[in-house]
Amino acid sequence: MRERTDPTTMGSAEAYAFEDFYRKEYRAVVGLAYALSGSRWAAEDLAQEAFLAAHNEWGRISRFDQPGAWVRRVVANRSVSVLRRRAVEAKALARLALGQPPIVPPIPEESAEFWDAVRSLPRRQAQVVALHYLEDLPVADVARILGVAQGTVKKHLFDGRAALGQRLRLEGETP
Repeated sequence: MRERTDPTTMGSAEAYAFEDFYRKEYRAVVGLAYALSGSRWAAEDLAQEAFLAAHNEWGRISRFDQPGAWVRRVVANRSVSVLRRRAVEAKALARLALGQPPIVPPIPEESAEFWDAVRSLPRRQAQVVALHYLEDLPVADVARILGVAQGTVKKHLFDGRAALGQRLRLEGETP
């Protein structure tokens, strides 16, 4: 069995299967990445990185029951790094007095407050809420994607909902 790290070594049937997978999953994966990162550019980068990793390991990943779950886990895990990197970059720009950090593209007004609140949750809660509500995934699928027990997902959903309810209720109140 040969190791596949060079995309040119993929057979035509495997390449075709990956292209179908990519076309089917890309939009949803970018949506998840956007929900977790808050940036269209970061979302596209995260999705591309995840699909590139899947492409490089396609011989193994294509045998999974749900290769899309593997790609979503990569996006969820890498989104944490993106948020940290963006925070560091923003602080560096502020220190250098180069002006405001880059403006995040606008998102629909009716959902902006909700997704801002989701991104303020602890990492795992944000991932669980985004996968469950953005992709309308059942608890079992979210657990499989994140590699955790279903009970853990339920706990994060419960805690995330409670925190979101509290934050959104407080932010919506006027003095």
